[in-house]
Amino acid sequence: MVIDAMDSFIQELEPQLTSWRRELHQQPELGFLEYQTSYKVGRELEKLGFITHMGKEAVKSESRYGVPEPHDIQKAEKHALEDGVPPKWIDRMAGGHTGVVAQWDTGKNGPHLAFRFDMDALPILEASDQAHMPYEQEFRSKQEGVMHACGHDGHTTIGLGLARLIAHFQEHLVGRFTLLFQPAEEGGRGAKAMVDQGWLDEVDQFYSGHIGINSLPAGTIAATTQGFLASSKWNVTFRGQSSHAGMKPEDGRNALLAAATAATQLHAIPRHSEGVSRVNVGKLVAGSGRNIISDRGYMEIETRGESEVIHQFMQKEAERIIHSTASMYDVSVEIEFVGETERMRCDDSLIPFIEEHCQESSLIHQIDPVAYVSGSEDASFMMNAVQEKGGKATYMLFGTSLPSNHHSPTFDFEEKVLPVALAAYAHVLRGGNVQ
Repeated sequence: MVIDAMDSFIQELEPQLTSWRRELHQQPELGFLEYQTSYKVGRELEKLGFITHMGKEAVKSESRYGVPEPHDIQKAEKHALEDGVPPKWIDRMAGGHTGVVAQWDTGKNGPHLAFRFDMDALPILEASDQAHMPYEQEFRSKQEGVMHACGHDGHTTIGLGLARLIAHFQEHLVGRFTLLFQPAEEGGRGAKAMVDQGWLDEVDQFYSGHIGINSLPAGTIAATTQGFLASSKWNVTFRGQSSHAGMKPEDGRNALLAAATAATQLHAIPRHSEGVSRVNVGKLVAGSGRNIISDRGYMEIETRGESEVIHQFMQKEAERIIHSTASMYDVSVEIEFVGETERMRCDDSLIPFIEEHCQESSLIHQIDPVAYVSGSEDASFMMNAVQEKGGKATYMLFGTSLPSNHHSPTFDFEEKVLPVALAAYAHVLRGGNVQ
C-alpha cells in the first residue's frame, strides 16, 4: 500500500532529516539574507527535478518589508561566497531577493496544493551550555548573535523531505504541487512578497505549520490553529540636539528621554474590551556618553490585535503616544513601517480530511482538531489569498516538548518531530482533493 510505503520512506529518510536540520542550524541567516539556505534548498530541488524559481521570480521586490541595509546585504553575499555558494547563485538572489519556489506537475488531473516553509533565523546569541542539545551535540550556531530560535531550520528540513517524497512517489500522485521556501517570516516581512508575485493565485489547498508553539507530545499534530493576531512592526527614530550635559544642558533636546518615555507609555496603552491586544518595545538604543545629551533614540516596536478593530486601535494609540512624546521633549520623530501580519482563519472543513488521512500513518499517534495560540504569522497573507479565490487553507502544529521558550537562547525541539510533520504533509498530499 502507498500508505505503508510512504511511512517506510519517511523512516528511512529520518537520518537525512536530522543531518539537514543540524547543518541548517549551524548556518542561521536573518530575513532576506538567507543566501546559503536558499542555495542549499534550490540545489536540492533542482537535482530532484523540480522547476525552481529564485530571486525576483520568487519574491516581488517592492512588496518586501524591512529589507536590510545595503551594507548588510553586501556583507551576507560576501560571506556566502566565502562559504562556497557559487557566484551565479548569488547573482540570482542579489540585493536580498532570497527565497525559493519549486513546482511539480504530475501531468494528471488533480488539485493544486501549496506548502509553505519559512527559512529565517533570529538575532539571538545561542547558549553555550551542555544542557543545550545543539551545543552538547556540536551543531550550535556558527554565526555569533544569530540563531535558529524558532524552529525554522526544522521547517526547511520538512520542506526538503516533502520534495524528496514527491519526486519518489510521483507515479502515485495527481495534480500539481508548489513548495514555497519563504524568507523573512520573522517580523512579518516575506510572505506578502511571494503572494504579490502570484504564486498562490491558482491554489486549491494551502498548508503550513509550526514545530512547537504549544508543548505537545511528539507524534501529536493539530489540524488547525486559532488565535493568531494581526500585527504591525515599526522602527521609530527620535532626533534631538546633543549638548554638553554639564555646561549647556539647556541647549540639548534629549532624544534618549523621549525614546525611554515612549517605551514606558506604549506599554500603558489600555487593553480593548472586544478581545486580545499586545504591544511590545523589543529594542531601544540611545546615547553616546554619560556627559552628552543624546541626539538620537531608536526603538523597534510591534502592536497586535485579535480583530481589525483592535489592531487599528493599538496602532492609532501607539502612533499618538510616539508623536506626543516627541512633542514633549521637542524632538522630531520618524516612524518606519517594516512588517505586518493579517488575521487568519483555518478552514474547519479540512479537519475531517486531515484526520481521515493522517490517522492511517503509523508515525502520527494523535490528531487534535485545533490548537489555541496567540502569536502572529505572515503565512496569513498566503492563507487569505487562497481563501479569497475559493481555496482552502490551514495552519497546523507539530508536537514536541519545549525545553525553553521560542525566541530564547536555549530554544530547541525534539528532532523526532521532523518525520511526524513530514508524514502529516505526505498523507494530506496523498489524500487528494477535499469535496
